[in-house]
Amino acid sequence: MIHVEIWSDVVCPFCYIGKRHLEAALKQFEGRDRVRVAWKSFELDRNADQGGRTSVYERLSKKYGMSLEQARLSTVQVARRAAAVGLRFDFDRVVPANSFDAHRLVHLAVKYGLQNQAEEHLFAAHFTEGLRIDDLETLRRIGVELGLDPEEVKKVLEGDDYGSDVRQEEKEAFSLGVRGVPFFLFNRRDVISGAQPVEKFTEALKSASDD
Repeated sequence: MIHVEIWSDVVCPFCYIGKRHLEAALKQFEGRDRVRVAWKSFELDRNADQGGRTSVYERLSKKYGMSLEQARLSTVQVARRAAAVGLRFDFDRVVPANSFDAHRLVHLAVKYGLQNQAEEHLFAAHFTEGLRIDDLETLRRIGVELGLDPEEVKKVLEGDDYGSDVRQEEKEAFSLGVRGVPFFLFNRRDVISGAQPVEKFTEALKSASDD
């Protein structure tokens, strides 16, 4: 069995692109039926305001000390990379968000074998649909669309369920030296950091299959 652990944040554009690169590699990999993928929580900004109203360009400008125009240009390049793998990023609509509750929702989805679907839905909600993924009603709708029980989703989101799981995975990431995402770990040995080319994922899968 090949185990792939992915530390990721649903507000990270390169995590979504990296997801597509891994999927492309898996399609080409003959042993894909033996691959088990587990998504792990990682918040790029734990202190991000919930329900913030600043634009993604303002966030980038402040974080990296660039002008708003430079921030816009940087997202154009990212959007082009996304388009190359069939993704549509609409940064004009992206709402900067705190991702803690979204990670908790993913943990609930794990319980029902819907983790990958939850990640996909949250990525699309944030980068393509321009939804507020730190809004509890938005998250509740996403959970229901995934097929989760509405009452269980409501209970989880209105409480603190899975919060300790999120923190534990972030602590584990820190112990492994993870400082940025996406971070892919194959059989607890081989590492791919960032949205590397598909060929890198293919090589890592082949290497892991020899274990």
